[in-house]
Amino acid sequence: MKKYVILLRGINVGGKNTLPMKALCELLDAEHYQNVKTYIQSGNVVLSAAQRPDDKLSHMIERRFGFVPAIMSLSEAEFLNTVKRNPFTTEDGKSLHFYFCNTAPRLDAERLQSLAAVTERYELVGKVFYLHAPDGIGRSKLAAKVEACLGVPTTARNLNTVNKLVELLKAD
Repeated sequence: MKKYVILLRGINVGGKNTLPMKALCELLDAEHYQNVKTYIQSGNVVLSAAQRPDDKLSHMIERRFGFVPAIMSLSEAEFLNTVKRNPFTTEDGKSLHFYFCNTAPRLDAERLQSLAAVTERYELVGKVFYLHAPDGIGRSKLAAKVEACLGVPTTARNLNTVNKLVELLKAD
């Protein structure tokens, strides 16, 4: 069995794609996934499985909840590598965001530069785009347009959430 971090995109936002984490845990348990743990209602799951659960999980959620969320799964090693490769040293967990992409981004560097505030720093490492926005992610013009600048679908998690997922991976 390998451990995986599952990131569900666009669930429990604005009353759409409602997916209670308790019900998701019950569904995953019924499908014999092991050590299932969730963190907050935005679709963060750590579990153990014999194989990467992407497609199977999408179908399970569609059958039970009536919609197909985008799912990004990373093995424990892949997820820990994204943390290790983080180019920023801030301790402010709300100002640093990891944008996870399933496929390699097609960066629009000119647009990124035009949207970034003077205080913002960003870097693409593999399939993860790191954005440090010390003035707040809600004020960031770049944060609002990241996906368009990357040219691929993405799902973001702040450093606080990433750190909590690391804790869940290490718990047992």
